[in-house]
Amino acid sequence: MDGFLTTLGNLNGTAVFIFLAFVGVTLGITHWASAQMKTAKDAYSAGGAITPLQNGLAITGDYVSAASFLGISGMVYMSGFDGLIYAIGFLVGWPLVMALISEPLRNLGKYNFSDVASYRFKASPIRVMASFGSLATVFCYLIAQMVGAGKLIEVLFGLPYISAIVIVGILMMIYVMFGGMLATTWVQLIKAVLVLFGASTIAFLVLHHFNFSLDAVAVAAVDVHEKGAAILAPGALLKDPVSAISLGMALMFGTAGLPHILMRFFTVRDAQAAKKSIFYATGFIGFFYVLVFIIGFGAIVFLTKNPEFVKDGVLIGGSNMVAVHLAHALGGNLLYGFVSAVAFSTILAVVAGLTLAGASAISHDLYANVFKHEGSNDADEMKVMRIATLSISLIAIVLGIAFEKQNVAFMVGLAFAIGASANFPVILTSIYWSRMTTRGALAGGWVGLSVAVTLVVLSKTVWVNLFHYDAPIFPYEYPALFSMPLAFLAIWFFSITDNSERAEIDRAGFDAQYVRSQTGIGASSQVSNH
Repeated sequence: MDGFLTTLGNLNGTAVFIFLAFVGVTLGITHWASAQMKTAKDAYSAGGAITPLQNGLAITGDYVSAASFLGISGMVYMSGFDGLIYAIGFLVGWPLVMALISEPLRNLGKYNFSDVASYRFKASPIRVMASFGSLATVFCYLIAQMVGAGKLIEVLFGLPYISAIVIVGILMMIYVMFGGMLATTWVQLIKAVLVLFGASTIAFLVLHHFNFSLDAVAVAAVDVHEKGAAILAPGALLKDPVSAISLGMALMFGTAGLPHILMRFFTVRDAQAAKKSIFYATGFIGFFYVLVFIIGFGAIVFLTKNPEFVKDGVLIGGSNMVAVHLAHALGGNLLYGFVSAVAFSTILAVVAGLTLAGASAISHDLYANVFKHEGSNDADEMKVMRIATLSISLIAIVLGIAFEKQNVAFMVGLAFAIGASANFPVILTSIYWSRMTTRGALAGGWVGLSVAVTLVVLSKTVWVNLFHYDAPIFPYEYPALFSMPLAFLAIWFFSITDNSERAEIDRAGFDAQYVRSQTGIGASSQVSNH
């Protein structure tokens, strides 16, 4: 009892109030959304009724995860300029998505990217492959988010780690199971506004101390950082060009292969609205990463030699606490509480989007289009979606507890690597290459997925740090430079050597698919895909 009262006394009232307010508002929205969710279209795409601005903010909420808000600011704090390779890689992916993917995806698909990948190919095996790619990406991302949520709540709210994981799992299950995409969209939208406001406030307070001069912030950071002027040059985080290029490829092209991001293109009314959504999202996300740069360098100045936040030369709570500690240093308990609650809401919103993407892979792709084919109806599909949501939430809780003691930062990198290697090559070539066949699509997807996962397991991150072998078999941490070209090569080789009857059907369907992908006009059903 004494321990509980001590914990209660140490809680930040502002953080608890804002967090409970966020949960209360979002649960109210979920209750409202549940009344609107009558069909599969409502569940997966909010009935296509989200406006471009709303969707742009929701995409921002999906994309600006705890890895961005807490992780990148911590990387800038530790490594300076090199920490921005993550921000730049994340951001550069958006114009690529807007130019190549968003409009064709919205014109071709109903609910998710496997609708597009299977448009003119044999649907069942393509959907199975796409589902495995989606689920692998979702669970890699979920593990990182769940562990991050548990650690964050443990530090900020004083709750036991397991209790924190269970709370996150239950809330994400409620959002998706009862509110579907509509509730998830509003959770993301509210969270995006809160994150942008919190980050803007911290950055404003940093700049205010230096008369709004970025040069002055950089000079002050160089003066106190142990690496000195080296923090203004590349090379502190990534030691070799292969790792830098591979990481950049994963972040840039992986964006176009993340299932929970791609689902957002189907929540608006048409392809033009999808492009506008990306335009808004690119602006919001670009602005956010400018703020993260300022926060990271500001933390160097205000936290490095501050005994309140640094003990024995190490930041209390680790580098992921940079944004939270800086909020405390500059804005006292009020801003500290606000940013703490926002950081947790960030994780909560992202896991809801991931859970919905995973559930749709099971209910829409596997159940409705593989096992039942044309025999399913909306009621059955939504029932399976809810069961899948419950199952994914329980698995996420178990994995979050199992990985408590592990450094799971590599999971986010693996998620992007899978997106870039297994999902993106199949989407891009299915839209733009006329000679692609079902056999080529399957080969590319499975090769990209298996090679990306295998190389990460054989790298130092897993082989040495987790399995405790003396040396890694694969000498680099990031696999995309190798796995993504192999996926494209497999698509090309197995397509051009395919002379089967199915291949002729696949190639003959390209013209109809291409016209529909560019204009939205064409056959209302997929092309001979069963």
